[in-house]
Amino acid sequence: MDSSRLDLNLLVALDALLAERNVTRAARRLHLSQPALSAQLQRLRDLLGDPLLVPAQRGMTPTKRALELQAPLHEALEGVRAALATGAGFDPATARLTISVAASDYMQYAVLMPLAFQLRREAPGLRLAWRALDVAQLAAQAERGEVDLAFLTPESAPEQLRSRKLLDERYVVIVRKGHPHVSPPIDLDQLCALDHVVVSPSGGGFTGPTDAALAAHGRERRVVLSVPSFLMVPELVARSDLAALVPERIARDRADRLQLLEPPVPVPGFAITMVWHRRAARHPAITWLRDRARSFARGV
Repeated sequence: MDSSRLDLNLLVALDALLAERNVTRAARRLHLSQPALSAQLQRLRDLLGDPLLVPAQRGMTPTKRALELQAPLHEALEGVRAALATGAGFDPATARLTISVAASDYMQYAVLMPLAFQLRREAPGLRLAWRALDVAQLAAQAERGEVDLAFLTPESAPEQLRSRKLLDERYVVIVRKGHPHVSPPIDLDQLCALDHVVVSPSGGGFTGPTDAALAAHGRERRVVLSVPSFLMVPELVARSDLAALVPERIARDRADRLQLLEPPVPVPGFAITMVWHRRAARHPAITWLRDRARSFARGV
């Protein structure tokens, strides 16, 4: 390969193409036209002597050579960006960049959504790309630069990623306002007499942490509905006589339609931590977003 013909713009283009695996999306990410990026891809193919990306049914598939290049290329480019940013500081009011964030639906609703509204005022040029959390793929996604920051429980966090605790969450009982069979504070008999909805992320489950807590007291509840996401539970409860135990942060903004009650038995809550790749440890924008998320979560 004649390295004298290889410029930084081509490497940036290859990094985007390998991340997106789609010329149209990569061109949009780089603020280029699709023909211009296609021309750069052809130059890269000629220089490296490899097709790099070949057409597939959906997008493009990287060759073996391209996959070998992806991680070291991205790491090298991130090192250049970090070196240029060192000492320059970060001005959220004028910065223009994209940060990719992975989180569960609970975290997206409870913290990322209100945080995104606030960031529109504080950092209008900052684009957040939300991704569904895939714990099994997270370490590889962070290594490839596809995920800059992720939010998950500490026990699920990959050991090779850096982490920092974000918040503690607790469960509350929710029923609709004016429920005919609930008189606050709810007691154990009332709770067990209600029909319940539970969340089963993998689908089809009818038990959760509440059932273990009830079993310790020799009691059980009647679960009549299982759903895959916490986000639909408050609406289901608000429009019926169902009850549920949910993380408090997803029910607080429904106080006009729901009663939020202390469980009559202790139900263990959970913690959420932030994780990121070591390359992002000193990235000024990601550092700023981590600090902003932590401050915001404490105040929610």
